[in-house]
Amino acid sequence: MERRGAAVFLDSPPARITVRRVSWRGCRVGVVNVAAAVLLASCVSVRGRPGDDPLDGAQAYLGAWAAGDFAALRATVAEPPANLETQHQRFRDELRILSSRFEPGRVEREAESATVTFRAIHVLRGLGEWEVDGTLRLVRREGRWWVRWTPAVLHPELREGDRFSRTRTRSERAALLDGDGQPLTRQGEVITIGVEPRRIQNRAAVASALQTQLGVDPARLEKSLNAPGVAPEHFLPLIDVRPERYQQVRPALAPVPGIFFRRKTARLSPAEGFAAHTLGRVGEVTAELLAQLGPTYQTGDIVGLSGLELAYEPQLGGSPSGEVRLTRPSGEARVLHRFEGTPGTPLHTTLRPEVQAAAEAALEGIISPAALVAVNTDTGAILAVASRPLDQPLNRALTGRYPPGSTFKVVTAEALIARGMSADAPVSCPAGASVGGKTFRNFEGEALGNTRLRQVFAHSCNTAFVMLSTGLGVEALGSAARRFGFDVEYRAGLPSPGASFPPPRDEAELAAAAIGQGRVLATPLHMASVAAAAESGRWRAPYLLADLENGPSASLAAGTRVPLNALMRAVITEGTGRAAAGVMGLAGKTGTAEFGSGTPLPTHAWFIGFRNGIGFAVLVEGGGVGGRVAAPIAAKFAAAL
Repeated sequence: MERRGAAVFLDSPPARITVRRVSWRGCRVGVVNVAAAVLLASCVSVRGRPGDDPLDGAQAYLGAWAAGDFAALRATVAEPPANLETQHQRFRDELRILSSRFEPGRVEREAESATVTFRAIHVLRGLGEWEVDGTLRLVRREGRWWVRWTPAVLHPELREGDRFSRTRTRSERAALLDGDGQPLTRQGEVITIGVEPRRIQNRAAVASALQTQLGVDPARLEKSLNAPGVAPEHFLPLIDVRPERYQQVRPALAPVPGIFFRRKTARLSPAEGFAAHTLGRVGEVTAELLAQLGPTYQTGDIVGLSGLELAYEPQLGGSPSGEVRLTRPSGEARVLHRFEGTPGTPLHTTLRPEVQAAAEAALEGIISPAALVAVNTDTGAILAVASRPLDQPLNRALTGRYPPGSTFKVVTAEALIARGMSADAPVSCPAGASVGGKTFRNFEGEALGNTRLRQVFAHSCNTAFVMLSTGLGVEALGSAARRFGFDVEYRAGLPSPGASFPPPRDEAELAAAAIGQGRVLATPLHMASVAAAAESGRWRAPYLLADLENGPSASLAAGTRVPLNALMRAVITEGTGRAAAGVMGLAGKTGTAEFGSGTPLPTHAWFIGFRNGIGFAVLVEGGGVGGRVAAPIAAKFAAAL
């Protein structure tokens, strides 16, 4: 391998190996970024014997510098000063240099001396890259080239006795905005509740008090107390609460030895738990995130830890400003480089505080995992997203995928109407029906006998829909599913896998798919978009950020919107959604979706609906019967609108 034109550098602390290529005077060599290892390129000059090129000596020095190998570095220097290693180490420590890489430049040679220019790219923790153009002076002795070292090698302006320093500032974090452009987040006071290990007299009493008053898992407390390096006299933070919550729990917690409180400023949403999974939270950067976010971040920075705060951290947090300074022994200070930071930019969401508040209120008191999501029926803009429980990271409303159960009958009904079937068409609803060798039954053995499409939709008759599916066919039902956005990729602003309708492989699968079972899956967000499409006549991809408007969309089949609206209204006035009958103008569809195993099978409780331009979906995971569990939640939400 030739060493001519190489640029070699080494990262510290550990990082992934990356390789790129540069060329210099016709010589191509690898540029390798290796953590905590020494990898020096070896190269033989194409113009003569080894050691005859000044670049050999320059390359050896720069390679050792990049690797942090001070023994190898000293071996490249003619008459090295006693403090050579100390000066290099101090340079790195004072500027908090993570890594350095070097690109050799021009070589000028005389008989026994030479100069080699180079560019150093130093990566400073918390600030980024700093480029410095330097020059190595070399002398030829005993058949090889040596670096004639002075402090100016580190920086052209550095002299003996000078010291480096740096400054760094970050601008205030930009706000998350609602659909009207008003801030959803602000700075406010919170109280951190935690423990001081040496003051604890009874661990069980502390654990019980924190769990009863704040829901802190005792296992989490034990993990914090038993973590390596915990100092008995140090405060261990466990949970942040708002002042009003603090006033409620303080009388029960303050008397317990070992529990302490500290006030601090934090980023707050309009109310505790308000769109918590979606907006996300901020806090001190973790080691894992520090590695992901890159060198412009450093320990102690406040960053997004979840939700939108994390997903759009670079936009909201901006980049830091800072200076690299050189100070003479006389006290004179010079600015060698300025990092021009950028302020954070607000993130404009589509959330509506009044709709979000209604969603939060509707889920109040719900113990089972649950989700409620609402969208604008005319645009697809997401107006509210709520997931429970709050202390679990899963945002069920956006990322949970479930069989939609009978809420999918909205899609099947649209397909039937598109084929010419009317709401008054005669339909049979027996207690059981066999399709493709599989037996389907109605919930609790219900049978309506000979009736009409309106009744079987309103009362969610499974047997009627599975029998109708045989005449509908795979292609017609699949086309209807696509009109409602199934198998359509879209960007919501946060991860959301949408909905899938795998092509049924036989009549039995087609029948199961027609009632939202089998392999059909959807998120609550997507089912809210289905309800919105039923009201407006056009499916629009739901989106959480204003700049994601105009995503994929599709029109429902001609002539289906009005009769479909009427069928969904009948669910409320005379069918399985009668628990919501008191809400004027509400239309919807209940769903009881089987999943898992057991006898009987467990079920998710669903309701999707629309009212006054808002489409929404309610899911209670493992909640049971949609009409009995999800419909009352839907009524509470819709009434608040």
